[in-house]
Amino acid sequence: MFATIKVNRTEGWCEVFEQLEKINERPEVFGEYSADALWTDEYRSQQMLRYHLDGSVDVSSRKAEFISQSSKWIIDRFDLGEGRAVCDFGCGPGLYTSRLAQSGARVTGVDFSYNSIEYARQQAKCAGQKINYVHGNYLDFATDERFDLITMIMCDFCALSPMQRRQLLAIWHAHLSDAGAVLFDVYSMVAYAEREAASCCEKNQLDHFWHAEEYYAFVNTFKYDAEAVVLDKYSIFPERSRAETVYNWLQYFSPEGLTQELREAGFNVEQLFGNVAGAVFSDVESEFAIVATINP
Repeated sequence: MFATIKVNRTEGWCEVFEQLEKINERPEVFGEYSADALWTDEYRSQQMLRYHLDGSVDVSSRKAEFISQSSKWIIDRFDLGEGRAVCDFGCGPGLYTSRLAQSGARVTGVDFSYNSIEYARQQAKCAGQKINYVHGNYLDFATDERFDLITMIMCDFCALSPMQRRQLLAIWHAHLSDAGAVLFDVYSMVAYAEREAASCCEKNQLDHFWHAEEYYAFVNTFKYDAEAVVLDKYSIFPERSRAETVYNWLQYFSPEGLTQELREAGFNVEQLFGNVAGAVFSDVESEFAIVATINP
């Protein structure tokens, strides 16, 4: 004999099923974008700032020891000093800009997060540094100044769609001096191979990162092999607030693919490094850095 199983289908079951289907839905590559959910939300931007300032972990920023080492290498490699101009795209709370300014160079920092920019401004004021901090989306950045060095650090370039990257490269091209250079880092195809598709649900994920109130977060990781893209999709259900979905896209690069993308935007690849502290390039590491100049 078989036991009788009673299934209780409440009136809201179909709605629950539809919501679960939506949670697990795989979007088109870069088909959704939600940067505002991280950088302009007051609570979350404070959380991001907290991670930025924790020099013991590689989360929003590199560890403090690496940043100091990297800044010294950048100053030496690009001969920064008086009469030179630098712009750091995605500068956060000024961890790099404050160090680069010590060389005597004119430094500009651009960031989407109001909290990070305000923190950077206060730190510069306390240190007596004249750093130009610009609050806003760097995809809209415009100035009459031309820079001898443009930086973007912590693999921020990877978070942009192909269209956004073309837009950013055009901005860099327009704002570099004739002999200027761009330095940025990206995730490699080795890192892509290490990522795995997955799904999970966790209460108050990342120690209340998304909300101060109680919430459940469904996390789906999707891989797009043809494009070498990974999506971490966060479906967040707070106890009292409105549910939302946050999309964290990451593009992974081969040196050949990135070189081609830069060439199409009018740049010449000058040198590859293992990181933005000048390590020797290796094709078995999860990241690499690139120095590019404008094609003559």
